[in-house]
Amino acid sequence: MLSRAVPPFLAAGLAAAVLTAPMPAAATTGDHCARQDRVRVPGAAVQRDACLPDLTTAGLAGTPYTDPADQAGLTASATRTPAGVPGIQIDGYFPDSSRFNTTHGWRHDAQFVIRLPDRWNGGLVVTGAPGTRKQYATDKAISDQVLAQGYAYAATDKGNSGADFYRDGARPGDAVAEWNARTTQLTRAAKRVLAQRYGHAPRRTYITGISNGGYLTRWQLENHPELYDGGVDWEGALWTADGPNLLTSLPAAVARTLGTARDEDLYAVGFAAGSEFLWPYHEKVYWGLTQKVYRAEFDPAYDPECPGASAGTSPEEILAPCPSDAAYDYASRPAAVHRAVARVSLTGRIGRPLITLHGDLDALLPKAADSDVYARMVDAKGRGGLHRYYTIEGGTHADGLYDTYPQRLRPILPCYRSAFDALTAWVERHTAPPADRVIGRPANGDVVGSCALTGTATARP
Repeated sequence: MLSRAVPPFLAAGLAAAVLTAPMPAAATTGDHCARQDRVRVPGAAVQRDACLPDLTTAGLAGTPYTDPADQAGLTASATRTPAGVPGIQIDGYFPDSSRFNTTHGWRHDAQFVIRLPDRWNGGLVVTGAPGTRKQYATDKAISDQVLAQGYAYAATDKGNSGADFYRDGARPGDAVAEWNARTTQLTRAAKRVLAQRYGHAPRRTYITGISNGGYLTRWQLENHPELYDGGVDWEGALWTADGPNLLTSLPAAVARTLGTARDEDLYAVGFAAGSEFLWPYHEKVYWGLTQKVYRAEFDPAYDPECPGASAGTSPEEILAPCPSDAAYDYASRPAAVHRAVARVSLTGRIGRPLITLHGDLDALLPKAADSDVYARMVDAKGRGGLHRYYTIEGGTHADGLYDTYPQRLRPILPCYRSAFDALTAWVERHTAPPADRVIGRPANGDVVGSCALTGTATARP
């Protein structure tokens, strides 16, 4: 399930002239890859474009245009995806000073991918990598489906990646702040690319993402609603200056890993009763690493002996918790730490329609300390009319765990696809989606391939 020993959640330089070096291209016929020679990504330091017979993962398997390893664990193994979408793929990077992303041998961050289908529906879908993964991470989960529907697609590595992402930037919070800036940068650039390829800018632009990509979706709709028409947030991370956030819920999980906390301590910070069967896996893979790398990002002075993932060399050491993190108390940390988190905090003041999905068995970002809180924040800002919130019964943070527990979990991806269709109907046809509700886990049927947005309607949490 791990991608380069990093779990799914983790998984500015001087302007340079654009270097265009086409990758091996398929022959063009008719309108296939029309205007490829006119496509230039504004602000890119390097771009490489290719005319391809199929932009989906089925067609890109075994090529340098996708990376299945970076998608590991995000989808159930039986997930079905469409194929046969010809068009142009553009890979490249914007000027940046960090070097975490080694894709294409570039050793350069701020990498992106833009896909332009021959048959375009006039829309654009933008996302950022979940966790600390890279630009191809959601190719199977998001890109395939939206390309088949006719959308152009753009994704960014967020400007830094890998378990040492927190080493990017000069001050606490810089690495996460860059995630937001890179998503905005790519959105603006992609809109201009579409105008070059198709003759006009996109009529509709949607922002979406998983986990950290869900956080980006929330942040963009709060801070740059002029760029988008709406978004779907799949288990987005919540950052607030005074809590809750990852640094208020994970220390109890780390303490349990080290044998110094009871189950009740996890319930008290939001972990759901019924999710206990997932805890042993999260002890080994998620909790320790996630706590220490985000603590290193926002509070680097807390434990100089265990600064973050760099404190280990083997996968086991990298994933292991720092003992000091079991006692971490975010509320008592210096004001500078809270200011660092405040730089990237969410407010709930969304300016465009947003659909949020969260699994009730998420054992990394428990919904009681995350999306339940965010829904209240949206309401408090008077934006509840722009928001729908669906709890996915049996859903957890990474759909890949369904393969291990098919009788107890359900993948969220089918519900995400239904939610995306509901969003576009909301925006484009003014068809309001269902009210907030719990999407029940069916006792039988095709839970991997379908999900109706029906269930028990709920009041806002």
